[in-house]
Amino acid sequence: MGGTTNGKEKVRLSKIIDKMQLANLTPEIDVSGIWVHVPEINRPALQLTGFYQSFDNDRLQIIGNVEYRYLESLTKEERLSRYSQLLSSNIPCLIFCRELRPEQEVIDMANKLGIPILSSHDTTSSFSAEVIRWLKVQLAPCIVIHGVLVDVYGEGVLITGESGIGKSEAALELIKRGHRLVTDDAVEIRKVSDETLVGSAPGVTKYFIELRGIGIIDVKTLFGVESVKETQEIDMVIKLEDWNKDKEYDRLGLEEEYTEYLGNKVVCHSLPIRPGRNLAVIVEAAAVNHRQKKMGYNAAVELYRRVQENLMKGEDEDD
Repeated sequence: MGGTTNGKEKVRLSKIIDKMQLANLTPEIDVSGIWVHVPEINRPALQLTGFYQSFDNDRLQIIGNVEYRYLESLTKEERLSRYSQLLSSNIPCLIFCRELRPEQEVIDMANKLGIPILSSHDTTSSFSAEVIRWLKVQLAPCIVIHGVLVDVYGEGVLITGESGIGKSEAALELIKRGHRLVTDDAVEIRKVSDETLVGSAPGVTKYFIELRGIGIIDVKTLFGVESVKETQEIDMVIKLEDWNKDKEYDRLGLEEEYTEYLGNKVVCHSLPIRPGRNLAVIVEAAAVNHRQKKMGYNAAVELYRRVQENLMKGEDEDD
């Protein structure tokens, strides 16, 4: 599908520090220019023994209780040598969990080499799991497409179509019916796994809707915080298009149609627009029907089964 890609994703170390509530033990170092490119961490156990072959130095380096106790078992000269070798390996930072803290000589060494040393109060396993989960979302492949994303009964509905066809108006009606807006006009889509696409709003346009003839409205201010949502998994796509009397539209829905974003397939329904159709009600019905299918019930299949049973019953009566 179309859309503009953001290129290689990266996140500032300063943003990680704020999100994970890390204490900076080297405040003299400017962390705003340090970027992280991979959503993984490394616990440098082998590196602390001097083995640096296949070392992932672009990852966040985490010192837990085991690594810390091992370093404590060394002589001070050996310990400082191991720290020096690690800090000289072009790593983004060194994070100590469980509020562990290196000696002052190590902090001075890090300041000299420009490698931030950070501290977390969390356990190593808890911190590792949370930072990996968060980084996977932040660093996921991302594209920006033209559309509207709404949470309808917990289903993420991406409404697409040509400019001016009525996407924003449909979203506004859905909001008035109690559903939640994620983003209007521009949708950032991130591939967080092979199964999951997550949509969000660019920071500039967050919670704003453009209505032709009226202008820009602030959904959060007009309808309250319960009418908006930060992010939403994309479960289905509604493609709005002008009614074409010569086109054959699906009337049963026995076979699903899909569209593709970042290599992931998403169920897609083409919805023809003509005067008198209530788009919001149709989108609601599509969302509930999609949820029903995920729960194992398909109305089209059930109708087909009943028709087949009636045909078989008629043949038996003829016999």
